[in-house]
Amino acid sequence: MKVRGSLAMAETTQERYTIEDIFALPDGERAELIDGKMYRMESPGRMHQKLLGELFYRISSYIREHKGDCEVYPAPFAVFINQDKYNYVEPDIVVVCTPEKLDDKGCQGAPDWVIEIVSPGSRKMDCSIKLFKYRTAGVREYWIVDSVKRTVVVYDFETDDYAEYTFADSVPVGIYADFMIDFTQVDIS
Repeated sequence: MKVRGSLAMAETTQERYTIEDIFALPDGERAELIDGKMYRMESPGRMHQKLLGELFYRISSYIREHKGDCEVYPAPFAVFINQDKYNYVEPDIVVVCTPEKLDDKGCQGAPDWVIEIVSPGSRKMDCSIKLFKYRTAGVREYWIVDSVKRTVVVYDFETDDYAEYTFADSVPVGIYADFMIDFTQVDIS
């Protein structure tokens, strides 16, 4: 199998791929699968990783301090979003509050909260293709974090609402009544 494309999140050309094609990729190559279309993933940059670490730390600390039942995982973490052979994603951060969805392979079904950190080549994927997929699959809350624009767009699929914030705001987490992430305290310098 040959995967073509040079841009981050580039769509491949074959008609319909399966999870077996994802697992057959050479070591070091990553891709996601949405409705049978494979999208290559480039390695994230330093700022992307720093922001991912900051957010993961805050979410993990909150869950631990509140003795919560949810679990948080950073990428790469397999999410078999539709539990079929044509859909497989690796969101930047996932929070899963239903332990039965977790196994040694990853998350079987929709996580409760997904965060994607926009990279230059992933904007269309994160803001359009994944937005639709996460909404239809049953994700409760979806954040698109853009370090270049310094914005956070929050989609609350349970209430069919969304809000836009900047890195000067505290962003409320919809799946928790008392949790906010203060982006002024998130160090991405």
